[in-house]
Amino acid sequence: MELIILPVIRSDKNPLIIPSDVKPSRKELKVDGAFNAGVTCFNNEILMILRVSESVSTSLTNIIDVPIMEESDGQFQFTVKSINRLTNDKYNFSDPRGIIDKVTGKAVYLTSISHLRLARSNDGTTFKVDETPLLFPSDGTESWGIEDPRITKIGDTYYINYTSVSENGASVSLAETSDFVSVKRRGMIFLPENKDVTIFPAKIGGKYVCFARPVPSGIGQPNMYIAKSDDLIHWGEYEYFIGVTTDGWENGRLGGGAVPFLTDRGWIEIYHAADKSGRYCLGALLLDKDDPSHILARTVRPLLEPETDYELNGFFGNVVFTCGVICIDGIVSIYYGAADEMMALATISLDELFALMNR
Repeated sequence: MELIILPVIRSDKNPLIIPSDVKPSRKELKVDGAFNAGVTCFNNEILMILRVSESVSTSLTNIIDVPIMEESDGQFQFTVKSINRLTNDKYNFSDPRGIIDKVTGKAVYLTSISHLRLARSNDGTTFKVDETPLLFPSDGTESWGIEDPRITKIGDTYYINYTSVSENGASVSLAETSDFVSVKRRGMIFLPENKDVTIFPAKIGGKYVCFARPVPSGIGQPNMYIAKSDDLIHWGEYEYFIGVTTDGWENGRLGGGAVPFLTDRGWIEIYHAADKSGRYCLGALLLDKDDPSHILARTVRPLLEPETDYELNGFFGNVVFTCGVICIDGIVSIYYGAADEMMALATISLDELFALMNR
């Protein structure tokens, strides 16, 4: 087999952010992960909006304390449910991310709750994390947490779309800000089960455009679709884009990763894919400027795959997953979550990325 050495360079500062860099949002919680951050440039800084996952600190071996938002007197408030492993034999406790019903195979609780937290950097590698959340779960669509934000700048507004998780499934919600201080929630824009929405930073053909990734429970696979909108809230004109393969690194699921960025050759989309064992890698697509449903070229092999200790080992190992990419002066900076626990950075020149397409 031909040995291919990819020209992707991991930062020597990796991992950039680890859980101990983040202050818990509540005294009874501990930070398990700071990862899968949306990224943008703002006021001469690189900003990350981190997904911060937290669980309840406990010393009881057979008790799992589940953090959750529950409604009380018309308001959703943080609470903790205690689940006993020994007296709940209908549940499977083997996955560290959730408590699973043995009959349905579906999660009945998550073991952590996630919120969104801002981090700032002057140099792109050294980040200072805010001490309080930018967005915390607030209603019934977010009762199990909010996850995996992407940041799309359109005009002077920064749109933050993120996964809202509840007992009813994973949906996609939208918020907006102009200063990363005041944030306005716009509500749910995609029904469950949907994740990995990435919104293009400009109208194309007079419409807003995004990638979406529905997750069929019966017929079908977790594949990528294109959707269009007049107002960023109501989406339609759905079109199948790309799907899982029969074998190889994309045979489990795939979805949008970072917000696409425009080059003189077309749009670049850095996306993720997982195989059936749950190993997550990144790939790249080159798309037509005026019709992003038309793929001009793509990477055949993974652009980035789990290889280092911090990618192979963590809360959920063997994972690299991006929600944010910045391209400045021909250098593509890929900010990615490693092992569902920490943030890392890899770079590649735009010319080298183009050279990898269809190789």
